[in-house]
Parts: sequence; C-alpha cells; structure tokens
Amino acid sequence: MTQDILTHAEGGVLTVTLNRLDRKNSITSAMYGAMADALQAAEADTALRAVVLQGHETIFSAGNDIGDFLNQPPAGQDSPVFRFLRGIAQFPKPLIAAVCGPAVGVGTTMLFHCDLVFAGDNAAFSMPFVNLGLCPEAASSLLVPQMFGYHRAAEALLLGEPFMAEAALEAGLVNRVLPPTEASNYAQAQARKLAAKPITSLVETKRLMKKHLQGAVLQQMQEEGASFSRMLREPAAREAFTAFMEKRRPDFSKV
Repeated sequence: MTQDILTHAEGGVLTVTLNRLDRKNSITSAMYGAMADALQAAEADTALRAVVLQGHETIFSAGNDIGDFLNQPPAGQDSPVFRFLRGIAQFPKPLIAAVCGPAVGVGTTMLFHCDLVFAGDNAAFSMPFVNLGLCPEAASSLLVPQMFGYHRAAEALLLGEPFMAEAALEAGLVNRVLPPTEASNYAQAQARKLAAKPITSLVETKRLMKKHLQGAVLQQMQEEGASFSRMLREPAAREAFTAFMEKRRPDFSKV
C-alpha cells in the first residue's frame, strides 16, 4: 500500500485518505491500484460496513497526476484506474466522501458513485476533460446529465469550469455543506451511524436503488474508457498536455 493512500479501520468503518499534499493529492497509477485494493478488501471484510473517502481540508484531489499519466497511460480495462472505477461503481456497501477544496476531474466524477457526499464550503468541483482534449470518464457522461439535467451537465462538461459547494448541493451531488474543519468528522459520524445498522439491509437497499442503472454505468464506463484511451494519443490531448508541462495556454486552432 503506497503511503500516498492511507487506510484506517475502526468501528466497522474503513477510511481511505488521499495523502499526497505536496502534489495536491494528484492521483498516480499506484494510488489507483491501492484504492482499488482497499475497496476490494473492504467488500470482503465482514467487519467493515462502510467506507469513507477523504483528502485534506484544503484539497480533495487535483485529479490525475499528468506526468505519471503520460508515462503510464491506461493499458486496457485491467489497468489500475479502470480497476478503481469499476470497484467504486460496484462497491456494495455504503460509500461516503468528505470533500474540501478543489476536486478536479476524477476527484469529482468518483463522487457520483458515492452514496453520501459532505463538502466543505471551500469545495470547488470541476470536470475539465474537454479542456485537455479528452472526454468524460467514470460514466460521468451518463450520470452527470441524469443528476444535473442536460443543460447544467453541458455547462459542467463542455465548459469544464469549476462550480462551488452550494451549486453542488443544489444539483444533488452533495448532501450537506460544512466548514472545512468539520466535513471529515461529520462524514465519520454518519459512517458510524451506518455501521451500526444491519449490513444485509444496507447492501440490499443500495442494490435495489442502483440496479436499474448498474449495467448502463458499466457499459458507459467501458465506452468512455475506449474513447479516452484513443483521444489521449490524438493531437488535441498532446497539445493540452504539452502546454500544461510548459506552463502555457494551449492552442487548439490547428487540431
């Protein structure tokens, strides 16, 4: 388990913490693998009844680590990132997120697979895939329009601009907005409430709520993954990532 992902189990709750503050909790292939493994272990462990995902009170995640992503692009559906995305989409037990500060790209899209999301009032969500010459992932092209409505989804996914915690609350992505110093503790308290309930009832209730979309989510995730991998090799993405590494504005006029 990489030290960039910390896990702690107590009172029936597994807490998974993004712990790479020096790089704004940007996620590497190893971190995706560690989170996928943690979810798989939590699913199998009968003592664990809920999982909390969290970052730091100043930042949740800056999304993919660009350098690592370019050096180790996803190589098929068994790559760590796709293992994590399938794992979070199919996780049968309650999944809770505490989100403070920026949540970029997958830092936002993973939240559509959580059952409860509690945000600090400093949270800023964004899905800037188009700005990188890419397409949405984590079945967000299906789940964002479903939750937000088409026009607000188009604003979030086509413009890729940040939206704040209150807007996420209004759209239904967030359950409650709290001071950043309180979000994690509140998520833990809700997780402990869930852990005290019968696990069979929790799992069956979640299954029934999600079953009508489960197949479509996995199919959309696979289609997005194929498009994402293809677009990663195309001129627009190459220009976007080169511009990012060179700290300049990308020029898409010739791609």
